[in-house]
Amino acid sequence: MTVMAERASQMSVEEFETIASAAPETVTLEFINGRIGVKKVADGDHDTIVTWLARRCMQTRPDLDLYQGRGLRVEAYREGRVKPDAVLVPEAHFAGQGEWADPDGALMVVEVTSYDSDTDRRDRHEKPTAYGQAGIPLYLLIDRDSCTVTVHSNPDRQVGGYRSIQTSKFGEKVSVPGPIDIELDTEILKNYVR
Repeated sequence: MTVMAERASQMSVEEFETIASAAPETVTLEFINGRIGVKKVADGDHDTIVTWLARRCMQTRPDLDLYQGRGLRVEAYREGRVKPDAVLVPEAHFAGQGEWADPDGALMVVEVTSYDSDTDRRDRHEKPTAYGQAGIPLYLLIDRDSCTVTVHSNPDRQVGGYRSIQTSKFGEKVSVPGPIDIELDTEILKNYVR
C-alpha cells in the first residue's frame, strides 16, 4: 500500500465546490490530497463496462442501486471530493442528498480506468487510499491497461487503503465479497480494451 506524502492544499474544499459547480458538463472535477484534478470524459467502452456491471449487480442484488457519477466526500474528515464511475448503495440511499454525499452507507465504489496520464496516480493509488479511509467496504477497479479486475476489501480507516486486495485477469470469474456477495464473469471485458 502506498501512503501519499502530505502536501499543502491548493485551495479549501469550499473553493473547490464553487469551481466544480460552475464547470461545464463535459468536465468532471475531483479534489484529492488537496489537489484539484480533471477526470477525462468517458469513452463508449468505458460506459459499456459500467452498464455491464450495473446489469450484473441489478440481476443479482435488485435491492441495491448503482449510481453513476455520484459525488462523494472522502479522505480524512471528508476533505476530499470524488466522482467515482459508480457507487453501489441500498435502494434510494442518496435520495435527498446534495451533489457531494457522505460515503457512509456506500457498499462499493467502482472505477474503470481511462486512457490518460493520471490513471495510475488517481485510480490505483489516491482513490483506494481515500475510499479505504472513508470506510467504504469495497473498491472495484476495472483496469483496462492491465486487463485486470481488482477487488479491494477490508478498508483501513486509520491509514487509508484496503487490507485485502485480489486481482484477476479479464476472462476469470471474480468473487466480490460481502456486503455485495456476487460473482462476475469478466470474459466480456476483453472486448472493451484498446
